[in-house]
Amino acid sequence: MDRATRAAAVLQKLRATYPDAHCELDHQGAFQLLVATILSAQCTDVRVNMVTPALFKKYPDAKSLAAAQQTDVEDLIRSTGFFRNKAKNLIAAAKALVKKHGGEVPKDLETLTHLPGVGRKTANVVLGNAYGIEAGVVVDTHVARLSKRLGLTKQTDPIKIEKDLIKVVPQDAWTLWSHLLIWHGRRRCSARKPDCPDCELRVLCPSAGKA
Repeated sequence: MDRATRAAAVLQKLRATYPDAHCELDHQGAFQLLVATILSAQCTDVRVNMVTPALFKKYPDAKSLAAAQQTDVEDLIRSTGFFRNKAKNLIAAAKALVKKHGGEVPKDLETLTHLPGVGRKTANVVLGNAYGIEAGVVVDTHVARLSKRLGLTKQTDPIKIEKDLIKVVPQDAWTLWSHLLIWHGRRRCSARKPDCPDCELRVLCPSAGKA
């Protein structure tokens, strides 16, 4: 089975398994999703979702966040880890949004990745989930691990993994693909102890029983 055929079969099976798969970062609009995604680095979505309600209440838009004191932001996001650097990036990104983009989150990948603290992964999350723009594939630790186990890439660098995936995953499913693999990674194919015997992808996965 070639990679494109396997990817199509995986997509079909996971669609059926997780029909409600979606971004698990709580947000309303592109600005909140941008903030939440920056906070999610080296942190769980569950923890981010515990922090963002108070953060968004105090700083509901880019203008208010751009005027924030860093120590105030740090106090609100401390439990997400790396809070000093994250606070610095959040305020800097908000200032850039206000100064260069009228307070709105840009709708193209290149412009987004020029914002402080925003790389391809974050930009793809925002574009795909806030704007419905299929600009690329989000490659987090789950997507990287499962894509390799499924034989869809041999790469370890997220950028190279994404290049492999966009060759075999239909563009209209790029955003959904990431959600599906993330959901499967959290619920079935864990890093340390994947549940291969009960896995829905067992017959499609060249790594089944070998992890």
